[in-house]
Amino acid sequence: MQKKSLETILYSSAGIIVMLVIIVAVNVITGVKPVRVDMTQEKAFTLSAGTKAILKKLDTPVKIRFYCTQSETATPETVYLKDYARKVEDLLQEYKQIAGKNLVIEKYDPQPDSDAEDSAKLDGLEPQSIQSGDPFYLGLAVSLADERVALPFLDPTREKLLEYDITRAVARVFTPEKPTVGVMSALPVFGEMGNQMMMQMGQGGGGTPAWTIIEQLKQDFNVKRIEMTADKIDDDVKVLVVIHPKDISDKAQFAIDQFILRGGKLIAFLDAQSAIASRQRNPMEGGGPSGTSSSLEKLLPAWGIQFDTGKVVADLNFKMELRGQNGQPTEAPAFLALTSEGLNTNDIVTSELGSIWLPMCGAFTGEPAAGLKETVLLNSSKEAQLVDGFMASMGGESILNGFKPSGVNYKLAIRLTGKFKTAFPDGKPEDKTNAGNTNSVAKTNDSLKESKVETSVVLFGDSDLLADDFSLRKMESPFGAMITPMNANLDLAQNLVEQMAGDSNLIGVRSRATQSRPFTLVKKMEAEAEATGQAKITELQQSLQETQQRLSELQQQKKDKDQRFILSPEQKAELENFRKKQADVSKELKQAQKDLRKEVVSLETRLKWLNILAMPLGVTAAGIGIAMIKRKKTSAK
Repeated sequence: MQKKSLETILYSSAGIIVMLVIIVAVNVITGVKPVRVDMTQEKAFTLSAGTKAILKKLDTPVKIRFYCTQSETATPETVYLKDYARKVEDLLQEYKQIAGKNLVIEKYDPQPDSDAEDSAKLDGLEPQSIQSGDPFYLGLAVSLADERVALPFLDPTREKLLEYDITRAVARVFTPEKPTVGVMSALPVFGEMGNQMMMQMGQGGGGTPAWTIIEQLKQDFNVKRIEMTADKIDDDVKVLVVIHPKDISDKAQFAIDQFILRGGKLIAFLDAQSAIASRQRNPMEGGGPSGTSSSLEKLLPAWGIQFDTGKVVADLNFKMELRGQNGQPTEAPAFLALTSEGLNTNDIVTSELGSIWLPMCGAFTGEPAAGLKETVLLNSSKEAQLVDGFMASMGGESILNGFKPSGVNYKLAIRLTGKFKTAFPDGKPEDKTNAGNTNSVAKTNDSLKESKVETSVVLFGDSDLLADDFSLRKMESPFGAMITPMNANLDLAQNLVEQMAGDSNLIGVRSRATQSRPFTLVKKMEAEAEATGQAKITELQQSLQETQQRLSELQQQKKDKDQRFILSPEQKAELENFRKKQADVSKELKQAQKDLRKEVVSLETRLKWLNILAMPLGVTAAGIGIAMIKRKKTSAK
């Protein structure tokens, strides 16, 4: 017995020693070349193909100076920032593994009054104030020869964008010249100046800042403001972004036409019902959908495309839930939240994006003109229908009543590529103010009729997707206002501009920042349940309408002029029967609506409890199974 116990101890000790040797060997190997295992579905902690492509293009050493204060105080803030700094270091080591000798990484501890702090200030870094009062540096600078790009503070709230920020900085020092992007819009995308008089009177008027999409574009491009009345697009503009071109003139459309024909690229965000424009519309202008819609009426027909500014797409699969009266959630089928099913996963611009939000988006129809190729970037599901834009802005209930899916995948965003032909075969449209000027007529003969090289035009049926209200979530944090993306709207816009004007490798890096994994199966099941229930509701509503109409006819019957208000016993009985039927149908209709909502809520509840209990139950079952097997083996001995 003692011999058996001694053997057990020896074998156990040998096993422990072997395990220690293996652990030490693994640590030594991984210490020489760190390796991370990424188990996430979207590979969020693995360098993207775009970053690797940019790093492999480096043919001259690029230097990254990483600054992090190694303070001895251990406050919650410093612990949090140092933990984030280690993540940054790990990421930089992965950059180094890909770039090799063409990437030099230097680490600095900028203590007060040190050479490292002087270097940090020269690189443009900004210290953060912490509770202890000491400055805390956490940033980096990327340099190549005389070019330098600084990330003054690596904000932990932008962790999902960390790889993109660093890769963009490397790309900018490697190719310092910024292309010029023009922006034309009827909305205040560049911000508005405040009204001093209104501010003095305490009536607001403090102005509005520029949209975030404009500020982001300025980081990578020279952004030039193009007025809605422009009669020519400057030659240095490589890409033109048009946002809600409400009431655009023929003259401006001619300028866009000529810009495209000479090789320029266009991204146009049109709108059938702009929520942002409706908020800013002057009440004296009157209502109606025409006041908040926009299109390119002269250009689209020449490209073979139609865009109905009176209709928006409602979709049961992609519908959103908005906050209604008293904070209660209300369904909004005209506010779309597209998942991967609505995105072109074969196109580099949209292949890696998360959710895209489209509030009251219009649809494109028609076939592209000869010489042009169409690519659909965004589309609805087949559980969709075109509805009146003005009614859609009033709420979702009116849309759901009588909803009939068309079975059509509506085109919400498209790309046209090829050689374009002019939409103005007669030349530049005549300016009414110079109708009698013969010189203006002579100039029309110089206009281009067809593009000599292939170019691209991208069209969206919505412009609200670029607004901060529909793309960003702003919250206050100990480090100031924390702005996080609610969706991939701005990524989509930047991807397009990047593809047309910049380094397309950055597209794959940025797209990883806002991965969304919605319950697509749940959405589909809800849509099917609603379609079934809605058919019953529609049938009951039609029956109720017919009953009410019959009641109205009976009440208007009369025998003659002297007995116009007297009904026969048969008419009275029939009238009573229809009133009873009206009450029964109304009751049944209300019950059908309750059953529909109950079915959807029941589905959500079942899935919620399944998510909560599945893992604990699985672990418990596994534990019981292991215990039973172990007990069986023990009893056998």
